[in-house]
Amino acid sequence: MGEEVHRRIQAYLRESGVPFREVHHQPTRTSEESARARGEELRIGGKAILLKIDDRFRLFVLSASRRLDSAKVKRHFGVKRMRFATPEELFELTGLEPGSVPPFGSPIFDLELFVDTSISMNERIAFNAGSLTDSIIMNVKDYLSIAAPVIFDFSS
Repeated sequence: MGEEVHRRIQAYLRESGVPFREVHHQPTRTSEESARARGEELRIGGKAILLKIDDRFRLFVLSASRRLDSAKVKRHFGVKRMRFATPEELFELTGLEPGSVPPFGSPIFDLELFVDTSISMNERIAFNAGSLTDSIIMNVKDYLSIAAPVIFDFSS
């Protein structure tokens, strides 16, 4: 499934006419390992997190140098509870393992997409593209334009 997602992302970016760079690297399990493998600063990494809020899963993307602030997310949605997706739920919804999920909703995944303001503070975004060994690096303005997320501050 990871290869399929990777191909869909490549096709989507090409169809959208946005430039991007690909890096094939050793498997990375952490944001720090990914940053080293890509030759980029940690803050450039886009960390995708799947959360269940009420009865719906939503995808949240923040700079790899930041932490999710659950109080800000709860306040934004007006809820008292939320939780991280389990690895099984993540696989069921994306076909991917933790750490390999790219920062896209539609048309890559049928998920609402939310991006933290920390992403827009950088010129580039780098992310694992469906596997732990393939990364894509692209301009943040292009990413925000084609991903069309809801942007708000949910990190600390």
